[in-house]
Amino acid sequence: QVQLVESGGGLVQAGGSLRLSCAASGRGSYAMGWFRQAPGKEREFVEAISRTGGRTYYADSMKGRFTISRDNAKNTAYLQMNSLKVEETAVYYCAATLGVVTTTPHRYGYWGQGTQVTVSP
Repeated sequence: QVQLVESGGGLVQAGGSLRLSCAASGRGSYAMGWFRQAPGKEREFVEAISRTGGRTYYADSMKGRFTISRDNAKNTAYLQMNSLKVEETAVYYCAATLGVVTTTPHRYGYWGQGTQVTVSP
């Protein structure tokens, strides 16, 4: 069983930055991903990182602005978000999988409760 707790969300102006954290507890080694869901929209892939951190995947719209990383000694993954846009207001979720790193939500078996990110004009 893996438990995930996100933090770092909040209110930021357009063009600003936030850093999300995802603290994981539980046995095993797992790939991790970040997803987001805006009201009335489907959950959307943001970024993912392999167990060792050697491989990362980005959604095209976030490439160059968002960066995923992890510190396995702390069992924590991070999402650094720069140049945020109003349309990126959403609940951001951390997810973990005991399988290989993937961009597909349904392949992640463990999810955090989400953290709200609100980007104001």
